[in-house]
Amino acid sequence: MAAFIQHFKNGFYAAREYNTLKLMPLRQTLAGYQGGYLSGDLRAGLNVALLAFPQGMAYALIAGLPIQYGIYGSAIAAMVAPIFAKSHFITVGPTNATSVMLLSAFASLGIVGVEKLGMVPLLILMVGLFVVIGAYFKVANLVQYISRSVITGYITAAALLIITNQIPKSLGLEMLDKGATFYQSAVLMFQSIHTTHWATLAVSLSTAFLFFFLNKKFKALPNVAICLVAISAATELILGHESGIKFLSGINAADWSFQTPKFSFNSIQLLASPALAIALLCILEGISIGKSLAAKTGGRLDANQEMFSIGMANIACAFFSGMPASGSLTRSTLSTTSGGRTVLASCISGLIVFLGAFALGPLTQYIPQCTLAVLVIAIGISLINKHAIRVVTFSTKSDAAVFVATFVSGLFMPLNTAIYVGVGTSIILFLKKVARPEMVEYTFNKEGQLAEMDKPEQRSVPQVSIVHVEGELFFGAADLFHDQMRRICEEPNLKIVVLKMRNAHNLDATGVMALEELLLYMGEKGRYLILSEVKADMIRVLKNSGIYEQIEERNIFTDEPSNPTMSTAKALKRAKDHLGDTQADVSIYVDRMRDKTKQGERP
Repeated sequence: MAAFIQHFKNGFYAAREYNTLKLMPLRQTLAGYQGGYLSGDLRAGLNVALLAFPQGMAYALIAGLPIQYGIYGSAIAAMVAPIFAKSHFITVGPTNATSVMLLSAFASLGIVGVEKLGMVPLLILMVGLFVVIGAYFKVANLVQYISRSVITGYITAAALLIITNQIPKSLGLEMLDKGATFYQSAVLMFQSIHTTHWATLAVSLSTAFLFFFLNKKFKALPNVAICLVAISAATELILGHESGIKFLSGINAADWSFQTPKFSFNSIQLLASPALAIALLCILEGISIGKSLAAKTGGRLDANQEMFSIGMANIACAFFSGMPASGSLTRSTLSTTSGGRTVLASCISGLIVFLGAFALGPLTQYIPQCTLAVLVIAIGISLINKHAIRVVTFSTKSDAAVFVATFVSGLFMPLNTAIYVGVGTSIILFLKKVARPEMVEYTFNKEGQLAEMDKPEQRSVPQVSIVHVEGELFFGAADLFHDQMRRICEEPNLKIVVLKMRNAHNLDATGVMALEELLLYMGEKGRYLILSEVKADMIRVLKNSGIYEQIEERNIFTDEPSNPTMSTAKALKRAKDHLGDTQADVSIYVDRMRDKTKQGERP
């Protein structure tokens, strides 16, 4: 026994140690690093860098930023996040979701151009601080309460916004303005469709054909990078810069320097809502990716520590011309499948992207904007997950409602608003689902079996009713519980109500007040209340609130797990003592949805 207790203590302290935030766990990784890990980390780092460099440019284009922001952000995030991460499952950097939300946020605020570039570092810093604070308070543990329907609806709406924002670039349209939402972007695009540039369209079609061909025949190759190089070379040789096709600007990484975000109360107030929305998205995206990959490999993920690493990566990006960073599904998966064993794989990929910014930066001036736009459109199309949409729309009505609310709001509102709408709808429907106590009266028939009563006339006089309270008694369910109990107490023959509380959970202040009001109402009606099978946590709440004395200790019977029926038997004896010599007929109220085998239990 002593050995078992010591083993339990060791496990408890180990779990507590594992779930404690560490400032720089990279030191432990380096201390336990083995030579056999190096080849896998090098291979993973190189493969991820070949993907991250062009993806960074694409994400910057999505966000409406100069392409160097995506490259710098990819390098900084990949190098900084591993310093604060315990596991290698999440590769951090710019993503589709965060990029399109950044675009939508600034567009909805009407902030563009130089003013936007001046406010981006502050926004990213606020995102990082929100995530770090969330990690300190272990917010990652609450992610499980946000429905996947919200994420599916958001990503689907974001994908359509990405596509509509890149189609004008792929067609060479002369746009008068940029839309903040899918609806606005679509309207502006159709209004400008007559300005299509045919040479640009030809390059876009060539890019699309080559990309889809490579993806079909050679999926393992870095097809995004191949398309950029091949189409850029062909365009320069065949059409040149004089064709009217727009090209990206070259990157001079020598100008890359440390910068301090510009603080002002008005800016902080203006950016607080989008920063919080992007931070929430970073948490949802990063943790879900990490948990999925950890589950596939049998590894372990400290979600709050990974949150901390994502937050610190964003803070670093704020000071080095980066972008909002989150866990990237494509890069994280590629790192794992390429043999990455430790967080050094991410450091290596970041270092390669960093060097690539200096070596390849000037060559980006030969990349047609339409080519990158087509690749972004392809990425946007890949985000529309038909299977996930089918699951969330056909599983339950609540899931479908959450998906539709998030998706539709994402089409007509800024995406940071859409995610709030989705989360709010999900929470409301969840509370509605758990706060629905429906009761049906049962009684014993002539054969001694428990059966549902068809008519009130079946009751004898006087009557003792046992009410099974099953479910939640928090603020969302308190009023419904109170109203149903009032209806029960309105029966003229009712004398005593015994509440079985074993399956009642989470009694809070609102539930206590509802119980207190019920007690007063029953007193006015000449009814008597007895509680049975009351667990210790509920006893504590009753005593702390003062209602314990109002019900009286003699009318409260604690739960006895070793003999489940004993508490109710004592309550029935107390009911008979209160009635004197009068014979009582016993009826039972249970939830309609409870298992029929449980309904057959006779106290």
